[in-house]
Amino acid sequence: MKIVRLTVFLAGIFAITNVFSQTPEDDIWGRITDNVPVITTSVPVLLISPDSRAAGMGDAGVATTPDANSGHWNPAKYVFSDKELGVAISYTPWLRRLVPDMNIAYVSAYKQLDKENTIAGSLMYFSLGSINFTDITGSTIRDFTPHEFGVDFSYSRLLGDNFSGAVALRYIYSNLSGGISNSGAEAHPGWSVAADVAFYYRGKEFKVGDMKSKLMWGLNISNIGNKISYTSNEQRNFIPMNFRTGIGYFLELNDYNTLLLTVDINKLLVPSPPSYLKDSLGQVEFDDQGNPVIAYGKNPDISVPAALFSSWTDAAGIADPFRNSDGTPNVFKEEFAELMWSVGMEYWYNKQFALRAGYFHEHEYKGNRKYFTIGAGLKLNVFGLDFAYLIPTAQQHPLQNTLRFTLTFDIAGLSDESKN
Repeated sequence: MKIVRLTVFLAGIFAITNVFSQTPEDDIWGRITDNVPVITTSVPVLLISPDSRAAGMGDAGVATTPDANSGHWNPAKYVFSDKELGVAISYTPWLRRLVPDMNIAYVSAYKQLDKENTIAGSLMYFSLGSINFTDITGSTIRDFTPHEFGVDFSYSRLLGDNFSGAVALRYIYSNLSGGISNSGAEAHPGWSVAADVAFYYRGKEFKVGDMKSKLMWGLNISNIGNKISYTSNEQRNFIPMNFRTGIGYFLELNDYNTLLLTVDINKLLVPSPPSYLKDSLGQVEFDDQGNPVIAYGKNPDISVPAALFSSWTDAAGIADPFRNSDGTPNVFKEEFAELMWSVGMEYWYNKQFALRAGYFHEHEYKGNRKYFTIGAGLKLNVFGLDFAYLIPTAQQHPLQNTLRFTLTFDIAGLSDESKN
């Protein structure tokens, strides 16, 4: 039972952190654990790109032009939308190379109250597929479909002619075991409440030659919330608090062709794993209070407010690629490696046909997700259809052949069309 529950939990973790890392050698540093410094959290699905447009641009979306899915990337964009009301529905078959029935569904909508205020909401549902729970003898206890979801509501407001801000509240629910207890510990679904704080800047129009252009900037600090646990005696785990910022550049080539270029930078605002001391038998040493002795890095058992700040400077710097030339740890190198980069572009013809491409990069010691993305979009009157396809740089990658589909609706346009 314990193994099964752990397998389900790791499946969720694997959805966002795919580890192909190497372990650091400890011939220089002696009694130090050879752990891989990959940051893991509970409910990692909260950071997976749910919509096809951003997914086609390398998972970049904090500083792009607004759309119905802006709530996931930057809810402050909503107030700059040229549509009064919009709805989007997305579907992603996830990690099908590992689990045949795992998928992510996402529904989002927004409504402009006036020119300065917008409200929005979304629901993300993650099904980890059907799991057969067994006891120690191999007898079936029950079948269960582990699932997680997050539902949020946001409010965005224009703070200046070109600047907006937004806040969002999110309820997070994660049921990985179906309430089946293990080893005397009472199992239960995990839940948390979190908030986002976001800002968006859309510069004034300027010309490059005869072409109109705009610069955009976005910032979103998301999932600031309580830790989560699944059993009565289990340590509480961080949810994926995240810092996301980026820039976008919009260029109107002529009356029929436009181009959008964008770059996103992400960093998890949770503790980096430290390196622990080992005894002569290779076992982790403990102090008089029963806590493992940290050789490099900082204690990861801290509060949520503390993690928001200490996560920028708490890396151990002991893994091979992060050491200085003399072999000493370099915290800055590891902290820089924790940044995830997304680069994307979007081309529109006559506001009807779109082509997208992008690249996502994560350091090999921090998850090693590296992939290209492509996508396309079609807009017909008040309906739009988008898809995205992921191309990993590594062979036999679990994310290989990932497809996303999104259907968008311009509800206000639909109402106007029915009147005509």
